[in-house]
This record gives sequence, C-alpha cells and structure tokens, in this order.
Amino acid sequence: MLHLTFRQLSVFESVARNLSFSRAAEEMHLTQPAVSMQIKQLEENIGLPLFEQLGKKIFLTEAGKELYHYSRIIAQQLLEAESVLSELKGLERGKLNISVVSTANYFAPQLLARFCTDHPQIKVSLNVGNRESVLKQLHDNEIDLAILGTPPEGIDIEAYPFMENRLVIIAASGNPLADKPAIPASRLQNEIFIMREQGSGTRLAAEKYFSSHSVQVKTGMEMSTTEAVKQAVQAGMGLGILSLDTVLLEVETGRLKVLDVEGFPIIRHWYLVHRQNKRLSSVAEAFKSFLLRQAQ
Repeated sequence: MLHLTFRQLSVFESVARNLSFSRAAEEMHLTQPAVSMQIKQLEENIGLPLFEQLGKKIFLTEAGKELYHYSRIIAQQLLEAESVLSELKGLERGKLNISVVSTANYFAPQLLARFCTDHPQIKVSLNVGNRESVLKQLHDNEIDLAILGTPPEGIDIEAYPFMENRLVIIAASGNPLADKPAIPASRLQNEIFIMREQGSGTRLAAEKYFSSHSVQVKTGMEMSTTEAVKQAVQAGMGLGILSLDTVLLEVETGRLKVLDVEGFPIIRHWYLVHRQNKRLSSVAEAFKSFLLRQAQ
C-alpha cells in the first residue's frame, strides 16, 4: 500500500511539470533542499526512482510519467472538490479557469471584464495560446472552458456558438489590390500570403477556400501569432487572412486594408467549449450563461 501525502504529490507535480527543482521550489514557496527532501521521501515510499538526471537536465522515469498522470488527475479533483464545498457554503466567490486561442484574445478580456463587474468576488485565470496548446489543456482537463474558432474533433466536447467570426484578406495600404472592387478569386493566383501555423483554425479555413476556388498561392512565411502576421503584412511582405476582430484598429488607422475579394468575408463562429459530462462549477456555469445571453 502506498503511503503518500498530498503535499508530496503537489511538490512532485510541480517538479514534473517544470522539470526543474529550482522552479518548483519558487512556485511552491519552498527551499530547493525542502523540495528535494519531499521527492526523496516519495521515491522511498514508492520504491522506484521518479527522475533521472542527464547532464544538467532532469527527466521523468517511466514510474515518474505514470505518477505524473495520476497526480494531475488528483489535483484537478481536489480543485473541483474545493469549488463544490465553497458552493455548499453559499459563498459568492470562486475561480474561473478559461483558455482562449490567441485570436480570441482581442475580445475575450472585454467579455470577462463585464462578467467580473457583475461578480466582483470571482477570480479569473485567462490563458492565451495557440490552438494546439488550448486543445491539449482541454484534453488534459486542465481548464473549465475554452474559446475556439473551430470545435475540435476526436475529443468528447460540447460546443456553443456565441459570436460571428469573419475572416478577411488584409493587405498593406500601398498594395496594388488595396482599393480594387470585386476582386475575383483567380486574381489571388501566385500571390504571396503570410499564413498562420499549420493546424490553426484560420489556416484551415484559408486552405479550404483556396482549394475550393482552385487557387495556388505562395506561402511567404508562417507565423505563430496574429500580431506577427499583421506586422509582416504592414511591411508589405504579402497578404494575410485574419479575423476581422483582430485588425479593426489597423484598418481604422489606415495601416491595413481589407480587400474586397470574391467569397470573403468567410463567416465562421466563435465557440465556447468544455469537456462533455464535465461537472462545471457554478462560476463556469454562470459565465457560460452570460456568454450565451450576450450572443442573443
């Protein structure tokens, strides 16, 4: 029978996630020797090494990988228990843990600010990342809710559309296409495009459009952020395809132009997503209801 403490598991989870004793010590507000002692006691209780050191780096052993999987599940269940017990006490407080893809970060903070105005005791943790990282957090059940442009496949989720997401083609203000009306799709043939990374929702929509219109374009650069795409397009390095929500300021100030191209804007939606059958806290349920009311 294993004799483990929650403290040991918490320290182990931090070391395993950071792959660093010093970063775990800083995160847990402990000294590094105290962290090392907790790990040593845990390894003695289990009877197996959890980490191995190669050079200056540490890595999880097979036993460490297995324990890391279960420690994250236990940590998540403890957070859910804390939330449920708080609700049973009738407390008007709690925490909302939400992740959004980087493109949604142009409007998500405003929505969260409005929600927090009505619920001032609630703490919000907003994580911003690319689609791949947000999907991993969903898969690992690390977050309550996510905002995505395209619901994922292969994960049991519930998705709720709440706002239109209009994709547009943008160009630098001096581009020859900037002021042309009714540009046919064929005119884009061999144009250079600054694209988002493979797998992003915007990239998938762009590739689907080009394929359906039999247009071959050149990928000048791949960018992992919307800001990088905008900067490259403003510099005249090519055209871009982005959500209209993300370029409003640059369009208003004349730094970017939205092109009048056949088939654009591409109308998609923003989705609020959570794992299927996930027991949402009252805070998460309240934000979900708030967002869907805003949509109406």
